[in-house]
Amino acid sequence: MRTIYFLFLVINLIVWSSCRTDFEARPSEGTLQFSTDTLFLDTLFTNTASSTYSLKVYNRADEAISIPSIALERGLESTYRLNVDGLSGKAFKDIQILAKDSIFIFVETTTDITAQSTATEFISTDRILFDSQTKQQDVDLVTLVKDAVFLFPEKNAMTGQKETLLLGEDEATNEIRIEGFFLKDNQLHFTNEKPYVIYGYAAVPPEKTLIIDPGARIHFHKDSGIIVANNATLQINGAISEDPEALENEVIFEGDRLEPGFSDIPGQWGTIWLTAGSTGHTINHTTIKNATVGILMDSNDGNILPTLTIKNTQIYNVATVGLLAKNGFVEAENMVINNAGQSALVCNLGGNYSFTHCTFANYWQAGFREFPAVILRNFLPISSSEVIAADLVKATFTNSIIYGTEAIELNLERVEEASFNYLFNHSLLRFESNSIDTGNSGLYDFSNTSRYNRIILNENPLFKAPFDNELSISENSPANNKGITTPVTTDIIENARDPGNPDMGAYESVFF
Repeated sequence: MRTIYFLFLVINLIVWSSCRTDFEARPSEGTLQFSTDTLFLDTLFTNTASSTYSLKVYNRADEAISIPSIALERGLESTYRLNVDGLSGKAFKDIQILAKDSIFIFVETTTDITAQSTATEFISTDRILFDSQTKQQDVDLVTLVKDAVFLFPEKNAMTGQKETLLLGEDEATNEIRIEGFFLKDNQLHFTNEKPYVIYGYAAVPPEKTLIIDPGARIHFHKDSGIIVANNATLQINGAISEDPEALENEVIFEGDRLEPGFSDIPGQWGTIWLTAGSTGHTINHTTIKNATVGILMDSNDGNILPTLTIKNTQIYNVATVGLLAKNGFVEAENMVINNAGQSALVCNLGGNYSFTHCTFANYWQAGFREFPAVILRNFLPISSSEVIAADLVKATFTNSIIYGTEAIELNLERVEEASFNYLFNHSLLRFESNSIDTGNSGLYDFSNTSRYNRIILNENPLFKAPFDNELSISENSPANNKGITTPVTTDIIENARDPGNPDMGAYESVFF
């Protein structure tokens, strides 16, 4: 048996030796080929590490080659970092590529803009040099770096623990905390001079107001957001923009990943949380995108005026709910919510709501969706068998659209312990079902004009491109000229509305 095994090894060695070629590589002759001649690393904030990008280097020759040197032109002073064939550094020698083969080079960068420029934006460049002198080849590296205001919780120098905010206690009286910090007085005015990048939750202290100027850009890291504390106020002062692409006067809330591949990814950051007792919030000409919850509203302030007034605002690509309110007091005009993992609008535990010329759509395509676009309830479950109830004082939808990809995009739920007052007035709804008992307390009795006045049922509003968050309607839309005159005389982009027969939804119709 040992003899057979020995013969097997000898035969394999002979076969292997006869098949191998000479692996000694010749020096490259300047004939390398690359997957690109310029590697663009997407925009990033100063002192923030980029994503990892890749470059492929090809040897098209019939024999192995050795590249004498691969190095960053700026050497050790370069803000770029390389990984060549599994090795990290800024300069490499004698890198081999087999015949008709290739290697990957991975590139990252971190740049301090203040060390190189006084501008708020700076183009950082370098080159990867292959070989030298007459045989030298190169690939350009280009990155746009933006200066920013960074806001983050402080870290305890002794313990290493980051600053936290107390949210309350659980049933066992254990503190519930979240990573975050209170904004200082000199941080309560966000301008449009530089973007803001927030790590953790930035809290507006009690009795204070956070003012945000037109054109401000607020970016959130993962699990970050804004919390507005008791008796504090959020005032977002966006304005109409002349350029519909640049949105130069719009206030925009989004994640801190600036690569194009992240421009429409839901759930990149937390929420704007208007806590119970916070008061007098105003939001105008604002875009809230890619959050987990767009706006989370706890209760109302008990005043005769709305706790939240929101106008000319769009909320989209949220992982769960666009506007989630609990016993809120909200007045909304020209608001658009679209593409939510659960619902565009959820109003729990009653409250007081007025929605005029609003579009609640849901064309979610990032996974399965089991909830309708709009949910109204006068209760809130607190356990598997218990609920608490509060009056739904009012929920009026005037000249509004509720539509999406599901057959039923409206859900009304009530308990008898509290009132449940609602009206859909000159609005378009999607509710295609023969299985729901429309006589159940009259909730879905669409012939009841005290609840459903001049509605359009189950007709496609003909949005321009709803999967891409373009919710304008065409001139052929059934919602065109079907509204009733209200004090809202312009649409979300301040186009004049027909004074006698305005369109339903946030947009006046356009030709497309």
